[in-house]
Amino acid sequence: MTYVDRTLNCVDCGVEFIHSAADQEYYVQKGFVSDPKRCTSCRASRRASRDAGYDVRDIGGPRGYERGDDRVAREYFAVVCSSCGNQAQVPFKPRMDRPVYCSDCFRQVKPD
Repeated sequence: MTYVDRTLNCVDCGVEFIHSAADQEYYVQKGFVSDPKRCTSCRASRRASRDAGYDVRDIGGPRGYERGDDRVAREYFAVVCSSCGNQAQVPFKPRMDRPVYCSDCFRQVKPD
């Protein structure tokens, strides 16, 4: 049987990768029935996480270290602390019906 290089998409990172003819032949020899679902990088990352004894999802995904570029910068909102009256920055849009605290006051009032 003749094999031809095929382009597949990684289920973890979405990157296109080549499933080469040589790899396809190797898969058949090993008795694998389905095509690979992950690119080489994601497969290596999953393998390393299994060997290290932790789950890939615990570290933010197979390419968690690269995802910082894709993330939108967190928006902060300027508020006046309901307790001490100082200016503070919070990572959520405050609602007028709830008190908002600076980080120092929040540590004092937060339930444990």
